[in-house]
Amino acid sequence: MRFQTPLVPGRLIRRYKRFLADVELEGGGVVTAHCPNPGSMMGLSDPGLRIWLEPNDDPRKKLKYGWRLAELPDGHWSGIDTAVPNRVVAEALDGRAVAELASYGAFRPEVAYGTRSRVDFLLTEPGLPDAYVEVKNVHLRRDGDWAEFPDSVTTRGAKHLRELAQVVANGHRAVMFYLVQRTDCARLKMAADLDPGYALAFDEARRAGVEMLCYDAGISREGVTLGRALPIGMHA
Repeated sequence: MRFQTPLVPGRLIRRYKRFLADVELEGGGVVTAHCPNPGSMMGLSDPGLRIWLEPNDDPRKKLKYGWRLAELPDGHWSGIDTAVPNRVVAEALDGRAVAELASYGAFRPEVAYGTRSRVDFLLTEPGLPDAYVEVKNVHLRRDGDWAEFPDSVTTRGAKHLRELAQVVANGHRAVMFYLVQRTDCARLKMAADLDPGYALAFDEARRAGVEMLCYDAGISREGVTLGRALPIGMHA
């Protein structure tokens, strides 16, 4: 997934009202950018952080910049746009780049299932059970090379896990796909201290047969791509 326009650097002044960020551009001037992330963004919204914005000239958009990346120590990156993982996974599914799902030749996004929910992707292939795939964005890191999910309480996320467990009970495949939008992590665990309810739902869903996949991402100022499979370990 490539960014539509070249990114420009700046320093974060503050993030507020969840979806807004004031940024001092390195070329001069202060702008308000759209922050496409409703989560806590723990560790990724500290004032002074060097970040990268995508400018736009769309007359329908009030804000002319969108926050896309955070620059981390030692040359690492984090993507902050929670819509990016679905786009990355869609491209990977189209190219059959996800080894565990490469047998499926067709997929559709946003298919109704469960209770007033829509699964991110429904994969189909003659002779195979349908595969329901939910995608989650991961960008929390607090301990060594561990990525963690979630970074705040997500009752919606726990609901998705329960609905995927029901998909398995109905005879289909169900997959929870975690995309780690950081380049400094090598494994994933659930942040049970931040959301014990989600961690419990994760355990119950895995016991019910929901497949848990985790991949990292290749991140640069040009775009974000699917990386390598990562192991999923014990809870935080």
